[in-house]
Formats: sequence, C-alpha cells, structure tokens
Amino acid sequence: MKKTGDDMRAVRCNEHGLPHTLAIETLPDLHPEAGELIIDVKAASVNFPDVLIIQNKYQFKPPLPFTPGAEFAGIVREVGAGVAGFAPGMRVAAYTAHGAFAQQARAKAADCIALPDDVDLAEAAAFTLAYGTSYHALVDRGALQAGDTLLVLGAAGGVGLAAIQIAKLVGARVIAAASSAEKLAFCREHGADDVIDYAREDLRERVKALTGGDGPDVIFDPVGGAYAEPAFRSIGWRGRYLVVGFANGEIPKLPLNLALLKGASIVGVFWGGHMQREHALADQEFATMVEWIKAGKLQPVVTKRYALEETPQALDDMMNRRVTGKIVIEM
Repeated sequence: MKKTGDDMRAVRCNEHGLPHTLAIETLPDLHPEAGELIIDVKAASVNFPDVLIIQNKYQFKPPLPFTPGAEFAGIVREVGAGVAGFAPGMRVAAYTAHGAFAQQARAKAADCIALPDDVDLAEAAAFTLAYGTSYHALVDRGALQAGDTLLVLGAAGGVGLAAIQIAKLVGARVIAAASSAEKLAFCREHGADDVIDYAREDLRERVKALTGGDGPDVIFDPVGGAYAEPAFRSIGWRGRYLVVGFANGEIPKLPLNLALLKGASIVGVFWGGHMQREHALADQEFATMVEWIKAGKLQPVVTKRYALEETPQALDDMMNRRVTGKIVIEM
C-alpha cells in the first residue's frame, strides 16, 4: 500500500547488475510535464528486456539511477498541460521505456490506451508489449494468414503465448516449441495444435515430420541461440523468419545461402521502433485486439502475480525461466 504523505515507493537500479542488486526506495511524488500523464500504477508487467536493461545489455540504456519496467496499467492521477482525452480517475494502460515498477509512473498521453472501467488491470498490464509485439510480428511483418503454419520458439513465454493466441485467431496452424513437457502442456491449453520438446527432440527433424517436409510458412523466434539455425533450416518456400529477440543471450548466425535457396526472408521485429515511427498503424493494431478482447475472442493471460517488494524475485524467475506466460507486479 502507498504510504501517507508526499512520497511513493519504487524499484531502483542504482548500479547495473543482476536482479538482487535492485533496491526499493521512497521517492517524491511525480508531477506531469506538458503532454504527460501521471498514473497510479496498479500492476506492471515483467518482460525479458527488463532483465537485460538492469544489466546494461539492452539496446535502450537509461542513465543510472532509474526505475525499470516498461508496461503497466493503473488510474490517471494527474494530467499535464495540453493533454486531451484523459482525465484523473480514468483507467489506462501504458508503455514506457522505463519507470513502471513503482507506485506512480509517467507516460506520454500518446503512449496510453484508455481502458473500460471493468477491466482487470493486471491483465491490461500484461497486454501492451507482448501482444503488441506478437501482432506486429505475425500480421504486419510476417503476413501470417489463414491456412499458414507457424512455428513458435520459446512458446511458453509471454510473447510466445501471445503469438499462439493471435495466430489461432488469424486462422493459422501453430507448432509450439519449448523446453519441457509442462511448458508444452501450457501451450496446448492455450491453442497450440502441435508441440516440440526441443530439449529432448531434434527440432529440425520434428518440424519436418509435422509439416510433411514442407516446413513452416512463418517462424516466430524471441529466443535466438542454438535453436535458431535448425529452425531456419526447416523453413518452407517463401517462409518468413521473424527475429523478435534474443532471450537466450546469444545472437545467432543464420546461413544466408538458405534464404537464397528457399526464397525465404529474415525479418526484423522491433516493436518499440514501430511504436515510435508508425504510431498510427500501431493504434490500428491495438484497436483490432481490443475488439477481440471485447468480443471474448482474446484473453490476456497472467500466470503469476508478485508484490512490489518481490520484483527482484520476479525478474530472477523470468531470467531463469521458472515461469510460463506473463507475470506481473501488483502495487
């Protein structure tokens, strides 16, 4: 709970390092600049880039000290000059570069989405980055369509789960690859048609068997590392290999001769850049997904909830892959 007085509590990264180096501190209340909202955060989603940012291993490098966390949902506390369409008391979800793991956060009005009054704020917090990334990857960059076959690596993670759900709504067949039977059962529960345990099975041979030798039309890869090359070798004619991230920590070297021989494309997916450069298109994508949610077709999944004081543990659990799906910090 928030303390009385003119202050709020926040997770702080005072030095780069692993999650246990983070601190919980009391800071002055935030006040908006022009075009900004100050939001009382009710829930903030944990994403793999958060683990990288605190170690100074991500492309975005905020100056020390900073509060990590990039997406959250809450209630508007204060509105800055020039802001239209938002008012104190409204429920919103927002994506920011950092600042979400705190009782208050600031966001540009353009980076906020108004929410219905009855929405679960933890589910809303888990929606923006994972589902925004996966929709942009599959529909915009990957041109996924009904009848296509999609291979999802790291399928039990947050963006992997979102990719499964969105692909099924598009009408694609989904092959989910993950590292344990428990994770694969989770993927099946949320719509995967077939699964591959790449800790025990030969990924390339299993993909070949499941696709009759044709290979997948689209590969969604937020992991990188050792499984990237065998996945790419399995891709079908005119396939699209979506480079979403490197949760494994290793940037793979893909055999470009196969791109030539298979007429395949290696497609970069940078959702943050998409939001900045193509905001109108991103708004349309979110509008589509919000309609899916309202119609009961799409349900963001929160698998575990932590308190603010447990943020280091939440980040450590994600870093060491102890959790599936989306996890959130609740204030």
